[in-house]
Amino acid sequence: MSVMDLNLNGKKVFVSGSSRGIGLGVANKFIDKGANVVINSRDPKELKSVVASIENCHGVAGDVSNPEVARLVIEEAAKILGGIDIVVCNVGSGSSVAPGKETFEEWMRVFSVNFFSAINVISASSDLLETSSGSIVCISSICGSETIPGAPVTYSVAKAALNTYVKSISFPMGAKGIRINCVAPGNINFEGSVWSEKLAKDPDLVRDMLENNVPLKKLGSPSDVANLVVFLASDVASFVTGSIFTTDGGQTRN
Repeated sequence: MSVMDLNLNGKKVFVSGSSRGIGLGVANKFIDKGANVVINSRDPKELKSVVASIENCHGVAGDVSNPEVARLVIEEAAKILGGIDIVVCNVGSGSSVAPGKETFEEWMRVFSVNFFSAINVISASSDLLETSSGSIVCISSICGSETIPGAPVTYSVAKAALNTYVKSISFPMGAKGIRINCVAPGNINFEGSVWSEKLAKDPDLVRDMLENNVPLKKLGSPSDVANLVVFLASDVASFVTGSIFTTDGGQTRN
């Protein structure tokens, strides 16, 4: 059986929020495909440690939820790579207050992490991507697609905003030759994740949740998300833009 060639060898890739978890899984998948990758984190020490453990990988530290910092990070990444072909916006966090406890400050904090971080990176890199006829993949969540019981309202609304942004901006981006898509993961397990903590604390509760809510009855992995991301970023998906792709084991119903 032949394996699809995604033609990613030598591609210049920037992945935000990628020192661990889904972002690191995505970065590693691009590296496996022969791409040149710059990863990013707010924590310079953590970033340095990760970069030292991976071949053909560079790092640029900075909090991309700040637009000026995002611009400087992209400039440095482009300098290292000699341009940018692919951008993956992965910064995000589902940590917030319980429903009904939202404050203006909390809305702004959660939107900064889960929405503004993406649009800042996209704005900073759009000219570079127009030059390379590049592509963008944003990491969203199933919480932005339908109501997930127990999910913070602030997080769900921020990810819904990201989904709408991707669909809407695909028109002007497309006119510049840039594709943009979104991947909405479900429950993804990795070291240090919420699900790894829940498994350690109450594996029976997790097992029941999967049995009752997820047709495939399992948690996903960063690799499950990364496989979809690299496909969407590649030229093999050259006719795909403005779309939201779910990878959740069948959990969502819409």
